[in-house]
Amino acid sequence: MLYKELTDKIIAAFYKVYNELGFGFLENVYQNAFYLELLDAGFTVEAQKPINVTYKGQIVGKYKADLLVNETIILELKAVDYLVEEHELQLINYLKATDKEIGLLLNFGTKPEIRRKIFTNDRKNLCQSV
Repeated sequence: MLYKELTDKIIAAFYKVYNELGFGFLENVYQNAFYLELLDAGFTVEAQKPINVTYKGQIVGKYKADLLVNETIILELKAVDYLVEEHELQLINYLKATDKEIGLLLNFGTKPEIRRKIFTNDRKNLCQSV
């Protein structure tokens, strides 16, 4: 599995934050706590990393990935009752618009949820790297 060791460590950090805070906070509370936990675990972390979407060489949209870990893994965080397909598609589109191949969708809801998405560079037309 691509980047399995790295994603396993990120998921362990996710559970540390979830077990400490539980559910019910706004997403930015979890993002801030998770950011600190990842830093403490020795990761390089960027919050609100800009992603430009291009079409025919022109920027047609701008997004921000919640967290980017070790310049490799995009993390999309949610604090909702449960994940839906639109959340997964959002992460896939982030991967599609970048040179990143792995993303984790992490939900700090009533029950912790994790979705691991892979979109390898050989299967996409790169729009713009983060």
